[in-house]
Amino acid sequence: MKKAAAITGTICAVILIYILGSIWASCHLLKVNEFTVDTGREETPFRAVVISDLHDHEFGAANHRLAEKIREIQPDLILMDGDMLNDTSGSAKVPLKLIPQLEEAGAVVLDKNFVDIEVNGRGIRLGGMYDYAFGLNGNNDALAAPDDTLTFLQEFQDTDRLKIMMAHRPDSFIFGDASKVWDVDLVISGHNHGGQVVIPFLGGLYGGDQGWFPEYIHGIYEKDNIQMFVTSGLGTHKEKLPRFNNLPEIAVLTIR
Repeated sequence: MKKAAAITGTICAVILIYILGSIWASCHLLKVNEFTVDTGREETPFRAVVISDLHDHEFGAANHRLAEKIREIQPDLILMDGDMLNDTSGSAKVPLKLIPQLEEAGAVVLDKNFVDIEVNGRGIRLGGMYDYAFGLNGNNDALAAPDDTLTFLQEFQDTDRLKIMMAHRPDSFIFGDASKVWDVDLVISGHNHGGQVVIPFLGGLYGGDQGWFPEYIHGIYEKDNIQMFVTSGLGTHKEKLPRFNNLPEIAVLTIR
């Protein structure tokens, strides 16, 4: 009996150490993950770093560890895909301390607007939005979107450039017929923290509007007429469960 109790106690201690260690790592350690997106265009490829959901967290003073890792990657483009601070933040000092550490910062905020840029001689239309790309009319029809969203998306897609949309919530394009109606080459999202708790062999636990064990949670997906990349992001905010088995991600997209 004593031997069995000792074995049980040891197993419980190992499990507890693993859980606490994983929670700590999922808060403090940074992981660089590489992905490749093929847009089907015969143009010069480029590399984009995607970071999302910092939620006022700092990886070292003024986020110097995060900035250093991004500099080491030497990306052609840096995309900060939303929720870099919180709705309760007293100021924007955390992201504002991070941005100047990245060379040629030139940060532009995009919310239902876009910019036309050149990267490695390649023409890109880069847009940003938080709202749904459809209307809440019971069927989630894309053309029933609010007037300002509808106008923005119609203007955004009217170009021959590569069209990249930073839509913080993947939900914006996966519901209704949004992925069939809108002409977007690549949607880049975050928001759901990779499911917050990542269960081995099962994946992310919860994903906002997608519910339990969501499909579009981390990685590259094809849905109807669009490709989508979803990053698991860097931090967490006011979640009922701590981030677990889910290292903070710096995503590197090679876009062909």
